[in-house]
Amino acid sequence: MKFIADGMLGKLTRWLRMLGQDVEYFKLDDSELIAKAKEEQRVLLTRDLELYQRATAKNIDAFYVEGKTEAEKLGELAKRFGIPLHIDLKLSRCPKCNTQIRAVPKEKLAGKVEEKTFRYYNEFWECPKCGSVYWQGAHWGRIRATLKEAEEKLKKTRDA
Repeated sequence: MKFIADGMLGKLTRWLRMLGQDVEYFKLDDSELIAKAKEEQRVLLTRDLELYQRATAKNIDAFYVEGKTEAEKLGELAKRFGIPLHIDLKLSRCPKCNTQIRAVPKEKLAGKVEEKTFRYYNEFWECPKCGSVYWQGAHWGRIRATLKEAEEKLKKTRDA
C-alpha cells in the first residue's frame, strides 16, 4: 500500500517509513494533495477533517487520523491497513527521503559516523539516495516501547 501524508503528519510519516511503508510527505494545499493522491494512487492520510471529506467526496481513498500520540496513530493505521507493528530492517525505508535502506558493511562507514558509534555498533544501514546512516543505538529502546504501546492499543480495539 502506498500513502501520502499531509503537512501535519511528518512524525507519523517517519514511523511508517521505518515500518517499511511507502509514504510521500508534502506540505501542499488541499487540492494539490488530493490530485497527487489520485495521480499516484496513494491513500491520503490527514488530521484535517475538511480535507478528508473533500478527498472522499472525490472518491480518493483517505484515512482520517484521530490519535493524539504516535502510538495511537500507529495503532489506528495498523488496524485499518494491516500494517505490522515491528521494524524489519530488510524492508525499512529512509525516514528522511522514503528510499529503501540497505545493510552496509561497517568498514565502509569509517569516518562517516562518530568514532564512538563506529566502535560500539556493528550493524549499520544506509540510504542509497540521501546517504543517511542508521544503527540500533540507544534510541532503539524508545522505538520498541512506542511500537509495543501501539500494539497494546491495537489489541484493545480488537478486543472491544
